[in-house]
Amino acid sequence: MQYAQQELSEQVNDSYDPGKLNLQFAGMTPSERVKWSLSNLPGEYMLSSSFGAQSAVALHLVLQEKPDIPVVLIDTGYLFPETYQFVDELTERLDINLHVYRPNLSSAWQEARFGERWQKGAEGLAAYNDENKVEPMKRSLSELGVGTWFAGLRRGQTVTRESIPFIEQLDNHWKVYPIADFSDKDIFDYLEKHDLPYHPLWEKGYISIGDHHTTLPLHEVDDKEQTRFFGLKRECGLHEIS
Repeated sequence: MQYAQQELSEQVNDSYDPGKLNLQFAGMTPSERVKWSLSNLPGEYMLSSSFGAQSAVALHLVLQEKPDIPVVLIDTGYLFPETYQFVDELTERLDINLHVYRPNLSSAWQEARFGERWQKGAEGLAAYNDENKVEPMKRSLSELGVGTWFAGLRRGQTVTRESIPFIEQLDNHWKVYPIADFSDKDIFDYLEKHDLPYHPLWEKGYISIGDHHTTLPLHEVDDKEQTRFFGLKRECGLHEIS
């Protein structure tokens, strides 16, 4: 697709109008969104990935345009064994420049000090997520000097993501969601076209994959929103960092 490169560049450099940028991004393909962002938005650049059910799409898409981009994984210490194996598989296959960030306290030490906070309601979950996910991600943004953060969130994933933009300007960086408008069929077609795998737990009914203690397969719940965090919440706070 064609788009107004000069017009967009002027918007970023002068007016910083995310609304206008989003209108322009709506007319681009995902790869064009990535290319434009790499050419016009500030570095350093980073792509975050949970290496979840359909993460291979965003990884492959962004790496096609910038093969050496740092890919940040937040390792809570409670990921599924299959997730760690999936990380190894994709890292080798796609030659990923992987940066793993972890909480400052080990999982064993946290449990000794606080118990299993994910079993202590919404407040316990929030405290657990802040220490194990939000703080390590904030640290990665700071240590890598990130000016532009790419993420693979999609509007069709959850009700909390239905209105995510293609691009937004936050306090300290820009954030780009190049596949925000991808449907499940788009994901399937992209994986098929590029011979990429789903997460190995996908075939067992896991549609959203995080820590093993707060993730359930779809067939064990009444609604997909209940597949994470016992239905008490959907977002861990990682993508609410400004």
